[in-house]
Amino acid sequence: MNTLNSHDATPELVQALHDATDTSDPARMTELHRRLEAEASRDGLLDVAYTTIDTPVGPLLLAATDKGLVRVAYAREDHDLVLQALSERVSPRVLRAPKRLDPAAREVDEYFAGRRTAFDLPLDHALSSGFRLTVQQHLSEIAYGHTASYGEVARMVGNPKAVRAVGSACATNPLPVVVPCHRVLRSDGSLGGYIGGPDAKTTLLGLERAA
Repeated sequence: MNTLNSHDATPELVQALHDATDTSDPARMTELHRRLEAEASRDGLLDVAYTTIDTPVGPLLLAATDKGLVRVAYAREDHDLVLQALSERVSPRVLRAPKRLDPAAREVDEYFAGRRTAFDLPLDHALSSGFRLTVQQHLSEIAYGHTASYGEVARMVGNPKAVRAVGSACATNPLPVVVPCHRVLRSDGSLGGYIGGPDAKTTLLGLERAA
């Protein structure tokens, strides 16, 4: 999906975009896309870059702005819908640009390989605000290999009665895996909800326990 608006682009970029969607030659498609990516970056028209990577929890979409990683999405969320939401909420200038996501992809790969216990990436919290953002910014305080209950997180952020609101903040976390909402469980130790589904949450917790 390329959502870079044609009225924002140079005539050459518009033609490249048209050609890239019109050709049936994979090699030509790849070359045209590289050209499109390069020209969009050169002309300051690439506001949201994205790529997808394979992981033990299925393909993850990674998207970033100039400020940092703005979205991590599971396949069950429908990547096309996620990209559409990014074009509406962040910028219509969205383009697949894997090189821009190389640092994020590398750290995610290291995490799943058991070689990384914390992420060191700039984050763009444009998709969160208010109490939800406050909760999400505190989730990284739950150490790798540990868990906390929704109630404990509520107390962590200074609002012990806001247990349901904490659950909502975890459920709407736009940066799963990197911002570790998977480490938050129900008070009885059961999994609770997770944007990636229970199997993904179990996999992440098992990976961290094993390490």
